[in-house]
Amino acid sequence: MASQDEKARTRKIIARLRKAYPDAKCSLNHSNPLELLIATILSAQCTDERVNIVTAELFRKYHSCADYLKVSTSELQDDVRTTGFFRNKTKSIQGVCTILVEQGDRVPKTMEELLKLPGVARKTANVVLGNAYGIASGVVVDTHVSRLSQRLGLTVNKQPEKIERDLVELVPKKDWIDFSHLLIYHGRRICKARKPLCEKCELERYCPSSRIKTGEEPA
Repeated sequence: MASQDEKARTRKIIARLRKAYPDAKCSLNHSNPLELLIATILSAQCTDERVNIVTAELFRKYHSCADYLKVSTSELQDDVRTTGFFRNKTKSIQGVCTILVEQGDRVPKTMEELLKLPGVARKTANVVLGNAYGIASGVVVDTHVSRLSQRLGLTVNKQPEKIERDLVELVPKKDWIDFSHLLIYHGRRICKARKPLCEKCELERYCPSSRIKTGEEPA
């Protein structure tokens, strides 16, 4: 159980991040829940920047679940090839569309329903629920969120599911959706994986891993 001091520190971290990144939002380009679901599937082991390049053409070519099912598997594989793991991602996309086409392309609004879709785990479900529907179902844990949560001392765990459990206990529910965006923005700009810019960090005073305090690289 998180202490009140830990929760208070987390709120201060969130406040500083909001001030630093007032425009933080989902970085995957989309115009509807289906597009966001597909973009999130493609984002596994791939940068959001690359996914946005691929989906710029993909979403012009395909507008509905039926469109993704009309083309051959090999053609769709070619369309998403540069995101990596294109065979598995194509299988997931067409598997999802096979199920959703019978529901009028309606992307589910519950965690339970989303987790039944091929290729959808908690991260993807949280992204869709939070950013397509504004439903705070948990905290998205990607590589940035995982790294920064550990550096900031918000968790000692390394498995995404355990990290999420720690974060939802510390982070106020009203901030669950935005918290991952804030950490992702901070991770890309300041708290980088190999060379964090601790001297420029808004969170330095709250960070137990700061090089300024320890004289060492954060773990």
